[in-house]
Amino acid sequence: MAVHDSEQAIFYRHVKPRSFTKLQKWLNIGQEGKYKKASKVVDDVLSEYICQKRKEVNKLNQQLVSKDGVDILTSYITEKESTGLKCDDKFLRDTALNMIIAATDTTSTALTWFTWLVSKHPIVENKIIEELESKIPIGETKRRRLFNVDEVKNLVYLHGALCEALRLYPPVPFNHKEPVKPDILPSGHPVHPKTKILFSVYSMGRMKSIWGEDCYEFKPERWINERGEIKHESSYEFLSFGAGPRICLGKETSFIQMKAVASALIYNDRIHVMEETPVVSAVSSVLHTENGLMTRISKRWE
Repeated sequence: MAVHDSEQAIFYRHVKPRSFTKLQKWLNIGQEGKYKKASKVVDDVLSEYICQKRKEVNKLNQQLVSKDGVDILTSYITEKESTGLKCDDKFLRDTALNMIIAATDTTSTALTWFTWLVSKHPIVENKIIEELESKIPIGETKRRRLFNVDEVKNLVYLHGALCEALRLYPPVPFNHKEPVKPDILPSGHPVHPKTKILFSVYSMGRMKSIWGEDCYEFKPERWINERGEIKHESSYEFLSFGAGPRICLGKETSFIQMKAVASALIYNDRIHVMEETPVVSAVSSVLHTENGLMTRISKRWE
C-alpha cells in the first residue's frame, strides 16, 4: 500500500504545477504529505530487511558465495570487492526499491490486466489453451502442470495476447523527457531546455493512425505474421518497454516470467471475474486496477 501511495503522488507531480507540489511538500499536506509517510514506511521495511540480510550473509558467507541462484542483495553484499561498488545500506535500499517498482510491480500489473482481458474473451482463452496443449508430450494425461522456460518461450499466441494487454493497458501509462539543449520536434514545435515533454503511452496504444480502425479491440492476432511467427512492431510505436538505447533491460526476462505465470494460471484454472467490483484504473504512475481484480477461481483439471 505504501508503494502505491508513493506512485500516486509521483503521478500528480507530472500533472500539477511544480509550485503547487512544492507548497504541499513544505506544508506536509496532500499528496506530498502522503508521499512522505509512504516513503518512510518503505524505507523502514527495506532497512529492516537489509539488516537481516547482512546478518544472514555474515553467518553463512562462504556457503552463499559458492551457491548458485542467490538473490540480488546477497550478490551485491558478497561480491562488493569484485564489483568495486559502494554497497552501503542506501545503495542496497535503492536497488531493492528499483526492483520492486520497475520489475515486480509493473509485471504484476501487466498480468492483472491480461487476466481480466482474457476472462472477457473466451475465444482467446481457448486458443491459448490449445497452444499450451500442443507443447504437452503426446499421451500425457491432462492434469495440473507447470510449463518450463523452453516450453513457454516459443508460445506465439500467448506472446501476442500479452503484447495486446501491454498495448491497451501499459503498466507505465505515460513518460516525459526534457531536452538538454534547444531542439525542434519532428512536428516542427521548438523546445527549450527544462521543457517537460509529456507523452501518453496509454493513448498511443489506442491511436487508429498507428494500430488501425480496430485499435480498441483485444486482438492477439495483431502480433502474428502470415507465417505464424511473432510480428515485431517498432518500439517507438509500442512503448511499453521504452525505446532506443534506454529500452528496458529486463524486457525478455519479463516476457518469460509473464508467460510462465500466465500459462500456469490459464491452463490449470478457470478464472471468473466478479462483476460486483468494477475494474477501473487507479490514479498512479503505474497503471494498477483501483480495487485489485476480484475473481472466482476453479480447477480446470485435478
